[in-house]
Amino acid sequence: MSDLNTQHNRAVWFDIPVADLDRARTFYHALLNIEIHREEYDGFPFCVLDHDQGNGGCLVPDSAAISKEGGVLVYLNVDGRIRDAVSKAKELGAGIIEPIHAIGPHGCRAIIRDSEGNRIALHSTVDT
Repeated sequence: MSDLNTQHNRAVWFDIPVADLDRARTFYHALLNIEIHREEYDGFPFCVLDHDQGNGGCLVPDSAAISKEGGVLVYLNVDGRIRDAVSKAKELGAGIIEPIHAIGPHGCRAIIRDSEGNRIALHSTVDT
């Protein structure tokens, strides 16, 4: 993730759930006219949309998330203060869906349900 992204953007990433990773990769490559790289982390395959100049995202195999309750997951920037942000979210009544956890070389995230019932991710390049 670029410094511009972590310093200036509120939304820093997104995950698009897909039923068929190869089909989705072909679709988004043609639709957006960008490179989409297939990768794997801890045995989990996914595709990363090219994002060298700003915000980016992944295609994530998770057909169960393609629903009203799931869908696109937006990552909000809490760089350098994820523990404080999760604590504040709890104080404000947010539900913790997934506690803070590492996401490979991309830092860490926590997935919460906000005050309105939306599922969002809080992202930081460091776990502090």
